[in-house]
Amino acid sequence: MRRRQVPAVAALVGLGALAGLAGCGNRPNDLEHYYDDPTPVRSSQPEMRAQIAPSAPPSSVSSSPAPDPRRAEAAMLSDADVAEEGVAPGSGKVSGCLTGLAAGERKSVSWVYPSGSALTHEVTAYPGGSAAAVVSAARCAGAPVALPPQPGIEVQRAWCEGSTCAVLLARGTLVSALSVAASTPERAQDAAKRLLPKLAEKLVAQP
Repeated sequence: MRRRQVPAVAALVGLGALAGLAGCGNRPNDLEHYYDDPTPVRSSQPEMRAQIAPSAPPSSVSSSPAPDPRRAEAAMLSDADVAEEGVAPGSGKVSGCLTGLAAGERKSVSWVYPSGSALTHEVTAYPGGSAAAVVSAARCAGAPVALPPQPGIEVQRAWCEGSTCAVLLARGTLVSALSVAASTPERAQDAAKRLLPKLAEKLVAQP
């Protein structure tokens, strides 16, 4: 009995081995394929990368220089400059051509003649702008008057209407304006001619 069972057991073992080999999913009997590393699986989601926005350039702030009232004051006529006119400090109001000038940092001074005539001087600063353009664009009533050109002055203009004369001088960012209201047109024009060199000298002396 024992001799007959031995071949049967051997046969069962052989069949089990064959069954084990056949149970590998019909894959070829190749050990190189069995132990290869599995192929990496790429994610279907796109790779996320940090996006760093470039820094914006610093905003440039343009600003015009602040008005400097000291420059305007330094270009004004003083009591000593008009002493020969025989005038005294007054409180005359600006009128006529001087009221039409473009707004700016303005300084004003006035004197009065014994006859009651008025003398007014103004200096206006235009920071970041052109005084020559202001004078060139000025429109004053009356007839233009040709006065001797002054050295160092960029633009010079003068008008006389009746017995009132106005003179405008431009240099850099400063406009010097003189108004003379006399008893006669001749006196007004003569006073403007006498004071013109002093107006120009004061204006040219400013940096």
